[in-house]
Amino acid sequence: MNILHLKYAVEIEKTKSISKAAENLFMAQPNLSRAIKELEESLGITIFKRTSKGITVTPDGEEFLRYARRIISQVDEVEAIYSSGRRNKQTFSLAAPGCSYIALAFTEFAKQLPKNIPSEIFYRETNTMNAISDVVKGDCNLGVIRYLTVFDKYFRNLIEEKKLIPEIIADFSYELVMSEKHPLANKDNILLDELRDYIEISNADSCVPSLPSVEVKKAGLSEIADKHINVFERATQFEILENVADTFMWVSPLPDETLKRYGLTVKKCSQNNKIYRDMLIYRKDYKLSELDKRFITELCNSKRKYIK
Repeated sequence: MNILHLKYAVEIEKTKSISKAAENLFMAQPNLSRAIKELEESLGITIFKRTSKGITVTPDGEEFLRYARRIISQVDEVEAIYSSGRRNKQTFSLAAPGCSYIALAFTEFAKQLPKNIPSEIFYRETNTMNAISDVVKGDCNLGVIRYLTVFDKYFRNLIEEKKLIPEIIADFSYELVMSEKHPLANKDNILLDELRDYIEISNADSCVPSLPSVEVKKAGLSEIADKHINVFERATQFEILENVADTFMWVSPLPDETLKRYGLTVKKCSQNNKIYRDMLIYRKDYKLSELDKRFITELCNSKRKYIK
């Protein structure tokens, strides 16, 4: 059985005549009759009943023809999609942490998209483990993951196990950010103990599956404060920092325009010696597209501009 056999059967049903169907299909009637007989024998059913009054469809034939029409419709849809040039559509997909320098790189990348070519662009902000999963499953072609460098061995092994290619983007320390109205905003250097009375806006990805969560938190900075607001949407985090004066947040380096927009200030904390790593990942069997390469160029430019 093949797609032609399905089309033959549907045409006979439509015309209720083998001779008329053969004419419409530009083939000899004996050849069409032979093809239908072979189809019926391969399926073990009788599709058409031949009577003195013409062709009728058997109950088995009605069931078969429902499937046949559906399959032909799907094949026609696929042919229409690709014959119309949709294959040339630009596609780009990225899973990354909520981060200003990545978002700004994506904005610059989006400005350069050709306007005369259809495009399908996906940019998903998510945590490290979800980003790895998205890339492995093919839901996203590129991913950016973030982790403390003390867990580098774990993530290197995981990346190798998942057959991904890693490329280091940047190593950096988180900045301590707070409102310009924060009670500690006038201090030149803030000690970690001084933050205990204030509320931390948390956004760090603390998911390292092979370790207990308490160990992961101890490796980071979240054990300092005992009051947390967990928010995973960047604009909302900044809104809270701006409007709730006794909050603070540890973030990757922010551009001056973001600090100014939300009335925020970066404070020095000499005790902060934790190093984070951002790493680009993609599948070993994936070939980077021209759009991927453009985004990576903008990502590197943004990193050089905002992460010293």
